[in-house]
Amino acid sequence: MAEGVKQKVVSNLAWRFAERVGAQAVQFVVSIVLARILAPEAYGTIALVTVFITILQVFVDSGLGNALIQKKNADSLDFSTVFYANVALCVVLYIILFLAAPLIANFYNDPSLIAITRVLGLTVVVSGIKNVQQAYVSRHLIFKKFFFSTLAGTIGAAVIGITMAYNGFGVWALVAQMLFNLTLDTIVLWITVKWRPTLQFSFKRLGSLFSFGWKLLVSSIIGTTYQNIRQLLIGKIYSSTDLALFNRGKQFPNIIVENINKSIDSVLFPTLSNEQEDKRRVKVMTRRAIKTSIFIIAPLMMGLAFASTNIVRLLLTDKWLGCVPFLCVFSVTFMFYPLHTANLNAIKAKGRSDLFLGLEVIKTVIDVVLLLISIRFGVIAIAISLLISSFTSQIINSWPNKKLIDYGYLEQLKDMAPSILLAVVMGLVILPLNFVEGPLLLLTLAQILIGAVIYIVGAKVLKFEMFDYILGIVRERVGKR
Repeated sequence: MAEGVKQKVVSNLAWRFAERVGAQAVQFVVSIVLARILAPEAYGTIALVTVFITILQVFVDSGLGNALIQKKNADSLDFSTVFYANVALCVVLYIILFLAAPLIANFYNDPSLIAITRVLGLTVVVSGIKNVQQAYVSRHLIFKKFFFSTLAGTIGAAVIGITMAYNGFGVWALVAQMLFNLTLDTIVLWITVKWRPTLQFSFKRLGSLFSFGWKLLVSSIIGTTYQNIRQLLIGKIYSSTDLALFNRGKQFPNIIVENINKSIDSVLFPTLSNEQEDKRRVKVMTRRAIKTSIFIIAPLMMGLAFASTNIVRLLLTDKWLGCVPFLCVFSVTFMFYPLHTANLNAIKAKGRSDLFLGLEVIKTVIDVVLLLISIRFGVIAIAISLLISSFTSQIINSWPNKKLIDYGYLEQLKDMAPSILLAVVMGLVILPLNFVEGPLLLLTLAQILIGAVIYIVGAKVLKFEMFDYILGIVRERVGKR
């Protein structure tokens, strides 16, 4: 039985990983193609609306769906109750958004946002229809269904978006792409997943599920609203083009770091929790996680920053060169994200949720102050405020671990410094190629190749511990195969 469960978990992890990698790969390629066709203003206009839709989406994605997954004996009555409640809620949310569309347009002083908001807002209703099917798939560990629905929606939306963009539909190409993606995803999921709602509803069951789900809902609303506040302020105070350049500069480093950081987060926390009584072991594993992640991420982020001009010109064309300063700032900012993850996981593993909450409050207050100070000095100042906030958060997140596991910030800096310094040297060597005239593809490939050689050879010559550690893991995996 245990072996069967293990195989089921491994199989579902494989399908889930394949789904995410496949979808992100297609979306990344499509985003590059669309960015070459469309002007930055189109992306900025969409971003103005998605700030509000993303917040409303939290009501759908968090709360009752998670409560269904968490409940031990959820039955058809529970699923049907949540389905009808979700659809009703989403219809109400859409009506509110529909009526608020003129207010949103007035807020940004852009009348075109009325129609865009009302059409794109339909994604909220579609999400309500899809949400319980998602919960059913997750609860019954049949993630293979996600793979086919996500792939169909992503590829279908890619065709629609690129075709409309090529034929001059502008911002509506992005609207159609997003709406079509979610709609086709939902249709395929309903076809492949056999669960259907029955004519049952229970206010008692709804209350029971809501008692668990509301906490997650409130947390998600606060987090999502806070994460999108910069977009809202940039869109209001500055232009949609500024917002598009800000978001585009954030996109590349975010894609790279998010996947690595999520892998660290999902593995490190349970591993540390199993060793929470052994202070030395927790320190050893936290230290290993920080040194390994920085060794991998530092050259990627510094390479992205120092080669940013050629990368943007090659992938997005010269019209997006305005995002280069943002890309450089965010590359440095995101480079340290795994440091936050490792420190916070160590705190959680030691059972100090009180500290965790306290640190979040302190960091939020500091970040809001930095944002309010920077907002008057321009969009690049807003990006730099996030960088400064990241550095202050490093110190705040690591502070409790000086006592909890005897691993303070200065020691962590000492562990990170060799990889970061070597990555900076690598970046300085490839930087001049941004100013050389020639084929962009060859210049960019040269930057990648030269950068990789410098970093790998440097790590070998300087006898970096993490170089031998990672090389040993690779050799072990290859040997097993």
